[in-house]
This record gives sequence, C-alpha cells and structure tokens, in this order.
Amino acid sequence: MKRMFVHLRIHTEFSVVDGTNRIDEIVHAAAADQQPALAITDLGNLFGTVKFYKECRKAGVKPLIGADVWVEVPGKDAGAPAARLLLLVQNNRGYLNLCELLTRAWTQNMVRDQAIIKLQWLEELNEGLLALSGAQGGAVGQALVQGDGARALECALHLAGIFPHRFYLELQRAQRPDDERHVAAAVQLAARLRLPVVATHP
Repeated sequence: MKRMFVHLRIHTEFSVVDGTNRIDEIVHAAAADQQPALAITDLGNLFGTVKFYKECRKAGVKPLIGADVWVEVPGKDAGAPAARLLLLVQNNRGYLNLCELLTRAWTQNMVRDQAIIKLQWLEELNEGLLALSGAQGGAVGQALVQGDGARALECALHLAGIFPHRFYLELQRAQRPDDERHVAAAVQLAARLRLPVVATHP
C-alpha cells in the first residue's frame, strides 16, 4: 500500500503574526512533490480560502480547508486561558459551521486579543468538522505535559463527545523539550480511549 503525505497545518501570510508562507508557492511545491492534497489552517481566520482553493484546482491538488482556533478548556471557567484546536472541513456544512464559529468568536468572545470559541458553540456547530487536539497547545496536550492525566482524560472525553469519530489526538516531534513526553503520554491515552492519532508538524 502506497503511503501518502499531506500537510494538515500550514499557516500562510493570512495568519499575519506567525505565517510567512505564500499560497501560490506552497501549492506549487505540493504539486511538484506530487502531494495529492494540502491544507491551510490559518490562525483564527479563513481569509486565504478562496485564493487557496483556486490555486489548488489549477495545480491539481485537493484543497483542504481549516483553521487553527482558540477554544475554551473543558472543565474550566470561561475566563480561563484558552487552548488550541485544529478544525478541518469535511463538507459544505462543515465550512458554513466553521465560518459561523469564527464569526461568533470574533464578534462575541474576544478575550485578551484572542477570539475564543465557546464549547457550547462547538456542541451546536460541529457537524462536518474534524478536530485535531492541538498537540501541546491543546487542552489535552497541556494537561499531559503538566502530568495531569485526570484532566487530560476529562478533556479528551469531552472533545471526543463533541466530535464523535472525528476527534484525533495530535502528535508532534519538532525537537522541543516536551515533545517526547507528550507523544508517549498521548499515545497511551489514545490506546486507552481508542482514539485515532495523527502526526503533524508545527
């Protein structure tokens, strides 16, 4: 069986503060490498979606749409620091839901310059979306790195309940101090809860 590699988290120039990738360049690189698909997941926005979609269609690369977002942490007060979650669109309903989630976050729940998605909104608008846990930046990953297995379990169960069969524990190895500890703990948690894992790169 042939294995295929697909980038699932790329921030473009539309992420402004942490993205420098230009859409036309990354699509050209993916096509030259014969990658079948490519995702952009800018931080808290979908501004590059139309340009990305058009460039991918021209290059014969399947465009995957998503966003790296801030969400409330399960079991914590609404004012507590938020965590990262990666949302990927499965279909038209998912795209519309992601648009609505981001709109609500930017217009109704700005906290310390962050547009934060409320958990109750995710429960309402999760159809058509896949969720990746956010690795160390996500609620599950933060708890695992802190050695709080009970909180990690609680967060994983909560998010898996919101996204049934569509929630993945995200693993990353980027030569950071916490990488191996997080990967080992996340794999154990995934096996315990029978959750799928996905490897990405920050």
